[in-house]
Formats: sequence, structure tokens, C-alpha cells
Amino acid sequence: MTPEITLFTLFLLGFFGGTHCVGMCGGLSSAFALHLPPHIGKIRLLLLLNTGRLFSYTLIGALMGALSQAGSLLSETRTLQNVLFLAANLLLLLMGLYLAGWFGAAAKIELIGKPIWKRLNPLLGKLLPIRSAPACFAVGMLWGWLPCGLVYNASLYALGSGSALSGSLHLLAFGLGTLPNLLAVGAFAAQLQTLLHHRTIRLIAGLSVAAWALWQLWHGIQAA
Repeated sequence: MTPEITLFTLFLLGFFGGTHCVGMCGGLSSAFALHLPPHIGKIRLLLLLNTGRLFSYTLIGALMGALSQAGSLLSETRTLQNVLFLAANLLLLLMGLYLAGWFGAAAKIELIGKPIWKRLNPLLGKLLPIRSAPACFAVGMLWGWLPCGLVYNASLYALGSGSALSGSLHLLAFGLGTLPNLLAVGAFAAQLQTLLHHRTIRLIAGLSVAAWALWQLWHGIQAA
């Protein structure tokens, strides 16, 4: 799979995962938006919040990519690359079914990040309510570490990237995919949450992700 296809896959995961993001992060986004200091401006601070979130995603990707680079030379280890590719797309398939409402057990993957979030959550409490632009960026950074199965799926792709730079680009592509939904939910929380929680929208989004995962698995098997 070419790097361009991988980045596009992760962008789609973030975008179609909007039904999950709004359910999980939408409450946070709208709550932050309601407590932003009026002297700075809602739109600017929403952008700062999400820029901080994308910064953390990029950092996570860089760490995963660096880990793979330190552990082995993936460019010279075809078998390991294939295993990571298979695992990432199988998890993508399960996440797609989860988004569609057909496989709720996939949500249990989010338990992986609970210990980290338990340590970071008190820091978030100290920054709220938001009083300045730097605090808003810091809140966004902490938000980026909220346990999320979609982030873990993207991280698995980053783990197979072979370098810190590639890994960071993988998570950045995913984060950019989530941006339209989470920016919108901060500005139009009630209307967007109603739309994205609609059964048909969730089904279309989830099955789109699952179909893309199956397509990649098929072409990966053909190329093996």
C-alpha cells in the first residue's frame, strides 16, 4: 500500500468516524465552547483547542513511528510490514462495524488508554474554566490523549510506518479528517449531534469505513 493511500485511509477514518467523535468528544467540545472567555472569540479558541488536539495526535504518531524505527528496519522486514498492515485493516474493519452499530465489543479497545487518561485528567481540571489562549491550546493537547479506539487504530498504522516523520504524518492525516466534525460540533453542537446520531448516518459512515478496510485487505492479499 502506497503512503498516499495510507494517509487517505486515515483521513477517511477520521472523517467517517465523526459519528463516534461527536458522541465521545462532542460533549467535551461543546462544553469547552460554552466556557470560552468572550474577549478572545469563540472561533479562534475552537481552532486553538483543535490545534492542540492535532498536536498531541501528531506526537503520538511520531512516538509510534520512532518505536517501529528503533525496533526494526521495517523497510527490510516484509513479513512484519504485512502483519502490521493486516492487523491495522482488521481493526479498521471492526471499527467500521462498531461505527455502524453492529459490533459494540470493539469499544473495549478504548480501555487501553484509561490509565494514561486517569493521570492526565486532573491536569485538565486545573485548566478549566479556560481563561486564555495558551490555556485553550493546553486543554486541546490534553484532549488529544482521551482514550479513543479510532486513535488507536491510526496508531497501529503509524507503528508500521518505519519512522517518526511518517508516523506523525499518519496521525496528522487522521486528525485532519476529524477536524470538520469537531469544529462544527463546537459551533453547532445540538444540530450536528442530532444529525450524526441518526441511525442512517451512522450506518453509512460505519459501512463506508468497513468497506474501505475490506478493499485494502483484498488488494493486500492480492499483492502478497
